[in-house]
Amino acid sequence: MSVKPLRVVVVMIEPPLPFGSAAARWYYVLLRGLVERGHRVTAFAACSDASDVEKAAAMFPAPQYDLRCYPIENRKGVAAKLETIRRPHSHLFREGVRRELAAVLRKGYDVLHLETAWSGWTALDADPAKVLVNLHYLYAIDDANSSFVDIRTGLQRALRKRAERNLLHRFGTIAAITPRLESAARKITGGKVPVYWFPFAIDSTLYRFVPPQERPTRPVVSLIGSMNWRPSHSAAVRLLTRLWPGIKAQVPDAKLRIVGWRARSMLREYVDLSGVEIIEDVPDIEPYFNDSSVLVYAADDASGIKVKIVEAMAFGVPVVTNTEGIEGLPVRDGVHLAVSDDDRGLIERTVALLRNVPEQERMRLAARELIETQCSPARALDAVESCYRDIIGRRGGEHGIVTLASPPSDSITHSSFAP
Repeated sequence: MSVKPLRVVVVMIEPPLPFGSAAARWYYVLLRGLVERGHRVTAFAACSDASDVEKAAAMFPAPQYDLRCYPIENRKGVAAKLETIRRPHSHLFREGVRRELAAVLRKGYDVLHLETAWSGWTALDADPAKVLVNLHYLYAIDDANSSFVDIRTGLQRALRKRAERNLLHRFGTIAAITPRLESAARKITGGKVPVYWFPFAIDSTLYRFVPPQERPTRPVVSLIGSMNWRPSHSAAVRLLTRLWPGIKAQVPDAKLRIVGWRARSMLREYVDLSGVEIIEDVPDIEPYFNDSSVLVYAADDASGIKVKIVEAMAFGVPVVTNTEGIEGLPVRDGVHLAVSDDDRGLIERTVALLRNVPEQERMRLAARELIETQCSPARALDAVESCYRDIIGRRGGEHGIVTLASPPSDSITHSSFAP
């Protein structure tokens, strides 16, 4: 696609590492892709792990890339607590980041691209017409059915949702990685802000498809994900307490393995269960995907893409999930994975796959092909560039005539907002 280079400033809540956090996988595709397409990009990234600063610098070396990573500030004291109450998650970006971003913006730019609503705290003084916010999740969805815990937690949730809503009203353009988020964003803003859908993408060339001869000979049911993220934790508890007993009863030689950040501490009451292995904080997740017969991931009330499901499909691990698990993915039940919303159906689909290796092989081949075509970087970047074109076009093209090519006819990006 031939385009006129744009000046784009991107703000991310994690460094763009291909095997970092879930969001970081997309950031890696976004930054690399925009630069490869000729755009002049400066990227700011908050960094929760200091070691990731060096990793990101090595992967995105200057002067080819202008990537600026900043360790997250550990705020303490009453003032910090009050700021967190007033501006939830604003601690991700220290004051120095905001000043440096403002200095870059003063030199001129076409689009300020914010990843997640919380990046918006860095751009409160930016021209709203130049700002794009890309949503990966919404607390308006994730907390909608949360049960009452205590007054403090309830207050935190209410303040978080209010801040999320206020930030979405502040900026000129919104994008979302699933149609569900797109619809919710349009509802929150009352149709007053253009809302786009960006297809989620990973670089599938980084994922080695496991050949049949290297797959486990013993049936292994896996769940892989960060247990300090509520959706993954809820999926793990459901699997351990409601699904695994039924699976084990029908496939006695099966083993259950749960892998993820803080898995043993967050699931401490289950670590001694027979036939269950719980492993936490592993440096590399690939060996655990390679040794999985089936990934079972059925979370509750979780908006956004479930990246571990996408990765399982890329590695060639058959997936059993629920409707929440396929949000934003153009999959077909029984073709690319198995879907059921009730416990009985999830157990039956898992058992059927464990007993049918040829069906596993057919499904995982179809899933890998879908990831390569429908979750490709090219498809997602076409959508991003199309959105940039519209943002500049709505401003009257004050930076000159925009020559961004039109997206292909099968592109799934679109501008959709109520009049």
